[in-house]
This record gives sequence, C-alpha cells and structure tokens, in this order.
Amino acid sequence: MEVKQFKLSSTYIGDRNMESCMQVGMREMEGQRVQDIANLSKETIPEEFIRAENEQPGLTTVQETVLNVPVIDLGDPDEEKVVRVIVDASSNWGMFQVLNHGIPEEAIRKLKEVGKAFFELPQEEKEVYAKPVGSQSIEGYGTKLQKEVQGKKGWVDHLFQKIWPPEEINYRFWPKNPPSYRETNEEYSRHMNGVVNKLFRYLSLGLGLEEHEMKEAVGGEKLVYLLKINYYPPCPRPDLALGVPAHTDMCSLTILVPNDVQGLQACKDDRWYDVKYIPNALIIHIGDQVQIVSNGKYKSVLHRSIVNKEKTRISWPVFLEPPSEMEVGPHPKLINEANPPIFNTKKYSQYCYCKLNKISQ
Repeated sequence: MEVKQFKLSSTYIGDRNMESCMQVGMREMEGQRVQDIANLSKETIPEEFIRAENEQPGLTTVQETVLNVPVIDLGDPDEEKVVRVIVDASSNWGMFQVLNHGIPEEAIRKLKEVGKAFFELPQEEKEVYAKPVGSQSIEGYGTKLQKEVQGKKGWVDHLFQKIWPPEEINYRFWPKNPPSYRETNEEYSRHMNGVVNKLFRYLSLGLGLEEHEMKEAVGGEKLVYLLKINYYPPCPRPDLALGVPAHTDMCSLTILVPNDVQGLQACKDDRWYDVKYIPNALIIHIGDQVQIVSNGKYKSVLHRSIVNKEKTRISWPVFLEPPSEMEVGPHPKLINEANPPIFNTKKYSQYCYCKLNKISQ
C-alpha cells in the first residue's frame, strides 16, 4: 500500500456581487442537492444512487449484529493502560470511542443544534455558502466530493469548513444563520485542542517515540482541523443506497460525533457491521497519514455510511490534516534494516489529489 495526497488548499475570497452567478453555476455542475431529491422521492430513488450488489447495505450488512468497537476512558489515571488500549485499538481495529475526553456535553449539543439548523434553512440561503466554481478549496456547501465510480452518487449533502488554526479559517464559508453558528464552532474547536494533543501523545508513546513526535510528523502546530457536516436525509430505499461509500480517511485522525440515528459501519474480517454508538463519546478513526507515519503498525479503518428510511442522520467529523505541502512518510525512528519503509513519502496535497481522483500511486 502506498501513500496518497491531495490539493485541498487555497480558499476562495468571494466577491459578493458574483455570488448569485457562482451559486447557479455550482448547482448546474453538481446537479440537484440530495436534500431536494429526498423531498421528491417517496418510494423509489434515481438510478445513480443505486449501488452495485456488492455494495448494497441490504445485501452486505451483517444483520442484527452491532460491532462493539473499543471504548477507552481518557480520564483513567493509569496512563500506561490508556496507551496500551489505544495501541491495541489502533493496530487491530483502526477505530475506537473515547469517554471523559474533556469536551463539555453542552458544547457538543450546541454544535449539533447549529449544524442541524443550517441544513433546515431555505435552499437559496444554503447556496450562499456553496463551493465556488473552479475553486481549489474543499470548503463550502456541496454534494459532489470526489470522482464517482461508475457514476454512482452518495445520498448526502455536506458543509466543509476549516476551524483551526485561526490563520487557516475563511469565514466566507461559515453560515451567518443561525446567529450563534460562529461562536459555537469556535468554542468547539478550542475544546478540541486538548483531545487532539492527548490522542497524538498516546499514539506517539505507543510507538516508542517521544510524546510530541507523532503530532510533529503530521504537521505539529500547523495541523489543520477540517470540520465536515454530513447531512443524510431520509431515503425510501436505504437497502440500495449509501451515504458515503467504503473508504479510509486521507487525514491523520478523524474525531467524529453523530446524532442519534445509526449509520456508521465498519469493515471487520471482510464483513460490514453497524458501529454501536456510546452516548457522549467521540468516535476516533485512524487515518491514512497515521498509518503511514507508523509504517503500518496503526491501521486506517475501512468504513462507510448508510442511510435511514424514516430519519435524517447527521454527523460532524473533524479531519486532522497536515499542511498541504508537508511531506509525510514513515517516521525515521521506526525504520531500519529489519523494518524497511512500506509507504512512500509524499506531499499531503499530492496524496489526496490522487486518492480523490482514483489515480494509482
């Protein structure tokens, strides 16, 4: 397996006089929003949302079985135990949930509240924040994200925005409604810093590195926090469609909170299982860059999102991304004659461009 990278930098500073033209152009390029399609679809769904049989959740999900991924208490005073269980989860699962993580329940509740409120705005108001045509940035409101295999589409709309560090933030893509949106997201990002530092510290110690070395290998204090809100409206045929198809995350780590509608699935032993949610926990995904830095000791998790017939599912992943021009590869201290590098060292932008466009690396 080789490294991957992408060009998702440079933000567009919008000219307000051009916004309406941009919005129309983006709608024409992306087609209808899934939220619009869902409002019109009562019994069937368009052909482009029907997955191949080897992807259809109705045929590929292990029914009536929930995957109990490891649950880790970050408040445990026994640090050696915490490191041990994180290493085990990262090596064997690529996914775990954390409790006592330090983010107040109220901060998470407000994050969910304002995100849900944005997607309930009139469509024309949401389109103000659409990704500009031709922009190299991933930020903004949209539907299409990557090259679609066989023309198939995911049953999801999304909103991307950078929330940390402050110099990376482009408020052009932060909704002004609801009015508390900006304050709520800034508060959440401040709380997120403590969780990020703890996780990287434990992952680093688990590899025998100094506590700061894993984080430094993926960007250090320049690490970018990219928030994505996934909005999966009700789907009349959830057995045929996927919200997001099977993938591993390109970033270093993903820290995710969902609403209370089941939808995250993980692949374990080549079979797909629902992941059991723990109330007030954060779901942690090992991403490709941590797998690369660890030279394969930690595994990025293969996962996907399914949809619900009756209810809207929403999730809030934060992707922890290296700076786009940073080169990421196996950590030198983990490489020797007995353990040669199994990944290439590449710029993160190059890696992600290739992965999003299904280009072999």
